[in-house]
Amino acid sequence: MLTPSTARNDTLIYAAYYAPRGRQRLYMVASEISRRYLTPTDYLIGIIGAEGSGKSTLIRGLFPGLELTNDDEGVNVRPTPLYTFTQDDFYSGHTFHVDIRYELAFKQKYKIKEAIRDAVLANRRVVVEHFDLIYESLGMNAQVLIGLGEEIIVARPSIFGPFPQNIKSVVDKTIKYRLMAHSAEDITTSILERDYNYKSRVLHSDVRHGFVISFPERPEIDIGELEAKVKAFIAQDLPISVGGEDAIKVGDCHIFCTGPRTHVRTTCQIEAFRLLKEFKFNYLTNEYMLVGMVGYQEIAGFEDINEYMEIQD
Repeated sequence: MLTPSTARNDTLIYAAYYAPRGRQRLYMVASEISRRYLTPTDYLIGIIGAEGSGKSTLIRGLFPGLELTNDDEGVNVRPTPLYTFTQDDFYSGHTFHVDIRYELAFKQKYKIKEAIRDAVLANRRVVVEHFDLIYESLGMNAQVLIGLGEEIIVARPSIFGPFPQNIKSVVDKTIKYRLMAHSAEDITTSILERDYNYKSRVLHSDVRHGFVISFPERPEIDIGELEAKVKAFIAQDLPISVGGEDAIKVGDCHIFCTGPRTHVRTTCQIEAFRLLKEFKFNYLTNEYMLVGMVGYQEIAGFEDINEYMEIQD
């Protein structure tokens, strides 16, 4: 008889969450995903997403304490212990991490494949970044696939999919909106502090192709004026770079940010920025919400995540 949690996992096609941009918010969502969708017998976890999308942060939230073999900038932290694993090693770890894109610079694909298969078949968990790069060689799908674009997509594949390329096609298409929204959000917050004296930490949340900044009281702000200031800032085509662990540098301006790598490269890459012309009031939280949007409507391809393959006799 299936337990409720097992039944939920067996009938899961995919779940989608907004992918938050701050480090702590991403940790919280990852913890929720781990609690809802991961079981102790999930030995092969596939992570898919572009560079700078926050995969390493997501993995740290999913598996607290797991030491990653390299960081987001490709700097090796420690030798990959997966290659020295043997089943008769009593002191071997239970969970391993491997970044396929990084490892392919040093090892042949078949060596990586063998290391992953040996560990999984010995009931060890392997968390594989850029799983789409090893899937065909590996010859088996992950038990759980997690894609990170504008949304976090969680899927438990069957023999009919979804397959890594399905997830990748969606996250590759949507990641640009997350990068644009994050950069626009930080610029807007900086101008709110600089020109409107909103120095207290305001609350941030997400919306499709945009961001939400919440205030405990209705701000005395002309939204049209604020929008014009943000657009003028964006039009300067300033470079955006990492300014520290909790900061970005936009031109000569340093802005607080706990996700400094999740940004566009220059402000002019922020497309079609606009603010909704009135504050939205949330009656449940008694907050006034300023909503910012970027980009244009575009079909993300979610209907292609799960493939149906007709079985021929």
